[in-house]
Amino acid sequence: MDNWIFWAVAGCLSVAVVALLARSLFVAGAAAPSPNVRIYRDQLEEVDRDLARGTMAPDEADRARLEVSRRLLEADRRTVRATGRGSVVAGALLVILTAAGVGLLYLRLGAPGYPDLPHAVRLAALEAARSARPTQAEAERQAPPVQAETPDPKFAALVGQLRAAVQRNPQDLRGQQLLARNEAALGNFPAAVEAQRQVLALKAEPSAADHAALAELMIYAAGGYVSPEAEAVLTQSLRRDPKQPLALYLSGVTMAQGGRDDLAFRDWTRALDVAAPDAPWRATVLAAMPEIAARAGERWTPPEALPGPDAGGVAALQALPEADRNAAIAGMVDGLATRLKTTGGSAAEWARLINAYNVLGRADEAQTAAAKAAPLFTGEERAVIERAARSAGAAP
Repeated sequence: MDNWIFWAVAGCLSVAVVALLARSLFVAGAAAPSPNVRIYRDQLEEVDRDLARGTMAPDEADRARLEVSRRLLEADRRTVRATGRGSVVAGALLVILTAAGVGLLYLRLGAPGYPDLPHAVRLAALEAARSARPTQAEAERQAPPVQAETPDPKFAALVGQLRAAVQRNPQDLRGQQLLARNEAALGNFPAAVEAQRQVLALKAEPSAADHAALAELMIYAAGGYVSPEAEAVLTQSLRRDPKQPLALYLSGVTMAQGGRDDLAFRDWTRALDVAAPDAPWRATVLAAMPEIAARAGERWTPPEALPGPDAGGVAALQALPEADRNAAIAGMVDGLATRLKTTGGSAAEWARLINAYNVLGRADEAQTAAAKAAPLFTGEERAVIERAARSAGAAP
């Protein structure tokens, strides 16, 4: 729509609204006579009643009626004059305030002079910008250096030996896996990326988790930026498993960086549904979701927090001696186990129990909990149990 058409329509609508409001003010004011007018009308009716009862002579009634009528006309003229002035003043103030308020609001929130920008055009512009973003190599060159802590000399020596061993035998899958993990621990993310690429190349059927791990290392190597190459690796991961939690989380990061808040909301919602309760990125997503949901025009309700100690309880546990702290933690885990076995619970709570048993070194009980929980759930909820069990080495 051309600008002059917009302003013409907006002006006509504004004038019509102001005219209706001014008319309603005038009518409301005219319809509400002053108290004096009502009193004089009552007096006229009282004169007629006295004349009818014979308590007032006709000539006296005429004189009274004439005097009251004169006062009534004067009071009515004053009311009309005051109402007219008030309506004009109120209408003028209304016009000025409305025009000023609308103008200021449009100058602040609007875009004067810009043509219409349909949704499809905006999406096309966002996708064009995403397609033109820097490559992985460019991003790695521009990424700030990683501020890693000085490694323990013994650990650094062991990593050096691992590098030499992998260089002598690059076909060693286990060696490449260890190298990728330890290079990442040292902050050598480009080297970790190369090692993880070798892991994928050496596996006959690399899993969705393998691809997600490679994408994560690429993002770290690029300083937190998701390159087109990293996005392609995430696509491979989600093709193998559409419910891979890390890949869904990183895909949401990709979309948020590219301005596609709608797709970031979709991916992060799915990631929260299928991830383990202790996923390291979970708190980050929960903190970002309200703003992402608002920008995407979606309603979002935070998932219910799982039972457990609050911040004060955690601080109190940390203040206990180690033996007492371990006993308190074991007691909470046993309490959770008892409740789940007697009254049941969600898949996330069962996954928390399995992970807790693993942390406490109670592998047999982790296996038992996984075997008991797995038949209780299906679909995505069962997948949460299975991932927790695999992480704890207790696959049902």
